[in-house]
Amino acid sequence: MARAARLFAALATLLAAAAAATGGDARPSKIGLKHRREVVGRSAIFGGENFVLEETDWYLLNLFRLWWHYGISFLRLQMWVEEVMEKFMRIYKYQAHGYAFSGVEELLYSLGESSFINMTQRSVAESLLQVGVTQRFIDDIVSAVLRASYGQSAAMPAFAGAMALAGAQGTLWSVEGGNKLVCSGLLKLSKANVIHATVTSVTLQHTEGKPLYLVEYENEVGTGFDFYDIVVIATPLHLDNSSTIAFEGFDPPLDATQDSFQPTVVSLVHGYLNSSYFGFPDPKLFPFANILTTDFPTFFWALDNICPVNISTSFRRKQPQEAAIWRVQSPKPLLRSQLKTLFRSYYSVQTAEWQAHPVHGSRTTLPRFALHDQLFHLNALEWAASSVEVMAVAAKNVALLAYNRWYQDLDKIDQKDLMHKVKTEL
Repeated sequence: MARAARLFAALATLLAAAAAATGGDARPSKIGLKHRREVVGRSAIFGGENFVLEETDWYLLNLFRLWWHYGISFLRLQMWVEEVMEKFMRIYKYQAHGYAFSGVEELLYSLGESSFINMTQRSVAESLLQVGVTQRFIDDIVSAVLRASYGQSAAMPAFAGAMALAGAQGTLWSVEGGNKLVCSGLLKLSKANVIHATVTSVTLQHTEGKPLYLVEYENEVGTGFDFYDIVVIATPLHLDNSSTIAFEGFDPPLDATQDSFQPTVVSLVHGYLNSSYFGFPDPKLFPFANILTTDFPTFFWALDNICPVNISTSFRRKQPQEAAIWRVQSPKPLLRSQLKTLFRSYYSVQTAEWQAHPVHGSRTTLPRFALHDQLFHLNALEWAASSVEVMAVAAKNVALLAYNRWYQDLDKIDQKDLMHKVKTEL
């Protein structure tokens, strides 16, 4: 399985290219894709010994349970997330007017000024406590969402946490046939010339006073190289990446290597869930398809009963006492004893491990999109928040930044008070 961060970057690059090719419209329907039908399944949060919160089939009862256990903390959380997202959504208006930013700090400041910058340095827990969310709600609910999204705790930075919490509100959807069809569809739509190879180095050259970049690569056939006026790096450049690209000929030397990524392991288990571990001795009575966890147990983050990528109208979930396909997210490969804890028995286990997200909060400064005159790093924005939506924003920003720099339209780069400028342009 490809690394998630690299997949996000590649998809985001394709989104930008396809949007340009289609006049800004890169919706799934534009490339012949459809929403996958959702199959209803109840969720719960497990605290190591019992469930701290259980979803029911009745919306009003779910709200009442939240209020009974946590007061109005869930409303305060929703208001906080909505405020952050309302400001973040400004980026789409800025990009529609052609504005771009050379660094992550400049981009965040244009959206939320110093409050967004501070959110990359202050924890989710600290920010939520400040707006009146209780510690119990953070420990039970917020931590469970962040563990499932990032494999990290409420000690992670508030900005990345807000993006994860926004994505947990049930408005996301999948593509029929698998989300990978978005990548192949956008690649076809962009009409890009793809060289199937691994880039090993980028070397700075000069031609008539302008920078030129020698990109060397290797594949099964051998090695090769090409010269480019503009280069966009769309892969993480972190300490754990064995395929980190070498940058040569830059004075001063270009140090683009960033900090560590969070390892994530996904295990697909075909077997019988051990419902007794979750407090249900009779498996027929186990009602949940999705299980999140608080800080305990430590050996897995989330567990869910997954559905096929193509769902027919007659499809139904397996009954809890039947063998089903379960996806387990964990920080390390599951030991046999841990699999036996979660499953009464199983037929097969398929495991994929990759560096999924940055370890948010490990950096003291925010990286830059512009590494050199026409050399850009799309994944810089991952260090503020990591998701495919955020990476699509980064891709559009890098495309606009390269365009504005190439045509010397400097009034469209790193401008302040953009809300006022955009209003006057209208």
